[in-house]
Amino acid sequence: MTAEGPILHADLDSFYASVEQRDDPALKGRPVIVGGGVVLAASYEAKACGVRTAMGGAQARRLCPQAVVVPPRMSAYLAASRAVFEVFHDTTPWVEGISIDEAFLDVGGLARIGGRPSHIAERLRAAVAERAGLPITVGVARTKFLAKVASRVAKPDGLLVVPHDGELEFLHPLPVSALWGVGKVTAEKLHARGIRTVGELATSEQVDLDGLLGRGPGRHLHALAHNRDPRRVEVGVRRRSIGAQRSLGRGRRTPAELDVVLVALIDRIARRLRAAHRVCRTVTIRLRFADFERATRSHTLADPTAGTGVLLAAARELLVAALPLIADRGITLLGAALSNLADDDPFQLSLPFERRRATELDSALDAVRDRFGKAAVTRAVLLGRPDDLEVPMLPD
Repeated sequence: MTAEGPILHADLDSFYASVEQRDDPALKGRPVIVGGGVVLAASYEAKACGVRTAMGGAQARRLCPQAVVVPPRMSAYLAASRAVFEVFHDTTPWVEGISIDEAFLDVGGLARIGGRPSHIAERLRAAVAERAGLPITVGVARTKFLAKVASRVAKPDGLLVVPHDGELEFLHPLPVSALWGVGKVTAEKLHARGIRTVGELATSEQVDLDGLLGRGPGRHLHALAHNRDPRRVEVGVRRRSIGAQRSLGRGRRTPAELDVVLVALIDRIARRLRAAHRVCRTVTIRLRFADFERATRSHTLADPTAGTGVLLAAARELLVAALPLIADRGITLLGAALSNLADDDPFQLSLPFERRRATELDSALDAVRDRFGKAAVTRAVLLGRPDDLEVPMLPD
């Protein structure tokens, strides 16, 4: 018997920046910022100066004038991710990818051949360093939630094991922001009630949390504060939504300019939807205003589809309805997402059947782009417009 939990949360450290430092030895030990207009990633040396992901590039350079700013290389990051995931799958068949730079691993059945979970984690970190040349932090615990918290605490380039008999002793002194689901607004509500640590939340009355946060969120956070997380590591889980977004800066944007951005976003994510052989019913746009508050607007279609035209029409209606709000509050980010996903084969066709032919043109365009590159055919409104960066994604 071991006091160590079977779940590992493995998380690469400052992934994009670490790849840049790996590939250019002159960058090692120096503050590195990936991305000029908006910070996509920052090395820990840059983070020490206050630089954070999604920060404006000008602000980041003011905070860290000695930083080296490098353009993103998405193909290099994708190749590095694949190398790391090969290590994960060589370690255990139970791998649940969360993003291209982190995953949960269940090593509970490997005791006879692999030893204690901490020993497996040590070998995993060594293998990632050797085969991918990257630092990775691993948290080991009995639940997925606690393993993720442990890896966050252990960063950078660390290993932290939370034993069964030390779970609450480790968890309760942490700030409430360590809990999944506690963002800025929720944290402010809890702070206003004098709840600043996980331990203080754990000793709170359930009925008080329900009244403050709502029944569902209150019960969820109360359970996490006691490390009650029944979720298991799942293999082969398909993503629940497909989305993309673009930062717009602080300048004013006309409705026509926003429409062009939306066209590019929907064109991209609709192609990804078809490549995964899926259809969707719900279209959502995401807005971030000049005061950094966020809002979403969504519409559910009568029939599932993967057609770009139908999805774009729905997204445009949402954007037009939001224009008065945007004019009043400004906008710094526009995003789009497709959800309510299903496989593209087993769904009921609606009359008239000819409507399905609408996707035939999309499929033909996809084939041309796959063969000759995505710039081979494009929409007229996108001509001359620089391509948005496509962040690497896990295969669906």
